Amino acid sequence: MSKHAADDGVTQQQAEEAVRTLLRWAGEDPAREGLLDTPKRVVKAYKDWFSGYGEDPAEYLRRTFKEVEGYDEMVVLRDIEFESHCEHHMAPIIGRAHVGYLPTCRVVGISKLARVVEGYARRFQVQEKLTAQIANCIQENLKPAGVAVVIDASHECMTTRGVHKRGVSMVTSQMLGAFRDDARTRAEFLDFIGLHGSMRR
Repeated sequence: MSKHAADDGVTQQQAEEAVRTLLRWAGEDPAREGLLDTPKRVVKAYKDWFSGYGEDPAEYLRRTFKEVEGYDEMVVLRDIEFESHCEHHMAPIIGRAHVGYLPTCRVVGISKLARVVEGYARRFQVQEKLTAQIANCIQENLKPAGVAVVIDASHECMTTRGVHKRGVSMVTSQMLGAFRDDARTRAEFLDFIGLHGSMRR
């Protein structure tokens, strides 16, 4: 499935058998025509959903550009759609990430910021940890004057089970450097992404 799975010695055949076990536990017959290929499909889906274990998001930030004519104002990438999975119930987390940083002497291609989000999202997660991982990765590798990350996501472990509350989203933020220390910088970022304080416009 991923480098991590390969290191643990889990084979595709074992993964497919685990899916058959869950089907039987749910009350189904894995040998039924409609379910014959389900274990293979689920394992293939897992390879996609959890591909983040096989990559290092920091690698996307290795190549930077210095010829920016001294640009040192905010760089913001809004509405990065992502899908992740809750590590408590293995249910989907669907949301958007907003990422900003204040460059010092170099910038990174904007698609690389989206790839950092994807790299961490495609793992089992809790939203708070995902938010911090993205911010810390950018801070450690780009060494900017500050980093801001806001994530707004819905959790199907809450909407499809338990309290069954639909239309609810969770917002988390991680502010580092100037975004944490300077209220005006933080407010400018929140304005850029369409948030004012904790209220959506």
